[in-house]
Amino acid sequence: MEVCASALSDVNKRLRRVQGQIGGIIQMIEDGRQCTDVLTQIASASRALDRAGFKLVATELRQCLAHSGDAGQGAPSEQELERLFMALA
Repeated sequence: MEVCASALSDVNKRLRRVQGQIGGIIQMIEDGRQCTDVLTQIASASRALDRAGFKLVATELRQCLAHSGDAGQGAPSEQELERLFMALA
């Protein structure tokens, strides 16, 4: 999947933030923190991962629409885009 540089930069920032959240969650578990606090942080990290994935799919869709006249030039099929979207849903 080919994505524009600014979208990729945004996704990298989101993933690095999630990476920090995961480290914090591990530390919370090791410290014996309340289950509700840990689950709240897990839900937050999960949403951040979803947003990163949706950003990639949305960027790919935007590129496909922009290059719709270039059919067959390596652009993913409608079925492939649907599969990618549904993998995140």
